[in-house]
Amino acid sequence: MRTIDLSPLYRSFIGFDHLATMIDAASRNEKQASYPPYNIELLAEDKYRITMAVAGFAKSDISIEVQENTLAVTGKKQAEKDAKENRFLHKGISERNFERKFQLGDHVKVLTADMENGLLHIDLERVIPEAMKPRKIEIGANLIENN
Repeated sequence: MRTIDLSPLYRSFIGFDHLATMIDAASRNEKQASYPPYNIELLAEDKYRITMAVAGFAKSDISIEVQENTLAVTGKKQAEKDAKENRFLHKGISERNFERKFQLGDHVKVLTADMENGLLHIDLERVIPEAMKPRKIEIGANLIENN
């Protein structure tokens, strides 16, 4: 397996120590679950949408949770009481439980989640705080304000 030498980046990027960890995690050849299928769309410059195909799941079967920079979508099918044994000639609609995790970038917030026609839509937006936006520094200006 190839390794990537990130040492040249550390000369000009300060505070990106976690970059090596993220690249290492992304490059691992772990088998990623392919269920349920999903799309990630760029709706506008800082707006995104994750669409997941969750046929057979009700809103009450799905849980969406954000912790730190991880978005976790979990689907747990409620066991049906009095469910008789169905005999399928072909079963192509999978209704198995799942958990899918997405790593969110800094300042990415979940706006809404909605379900329609078997598709779960999760809208996200990157909201950069005013203090993080670029600002022009005048030469000779006093940047410390006295209270």
